[in-house]
Amino acid sequence: MRIATAAFAAFAALSLAACNSPQEEAAEAKADAIETQTEAKTDAIEQQADAAEDAGKEATADAMEQKADQVEEAGAAKADAVEQQAGKAD
Repeated sequence: MRIATAAFAAFAALSLAACNSPQEEAAEAKADAIETQTEAKTDAIEQQADAAEDAGKEATADAMEQKADQVEEAGAAKADAVEQQAGKAD
């Protein structure tokens, strides 16, 4: 039963993907790139925060962690906006 459910889910996902317009595909690629860039920026900030914490600079580490959260939220919002805009263009 699980195999049938998984197969159906995969079929449904592929069917929906085939329905995307070129604009939606481009928007999806752009959103993925934004998410990848955001993740890289967030990881770098978090590594700096870890280094600050290791150096005993708790306040700096906390501020950097907050900044990483803000960067992550902003990136997710930007990626969502790109995808939503493409959906409206149809």
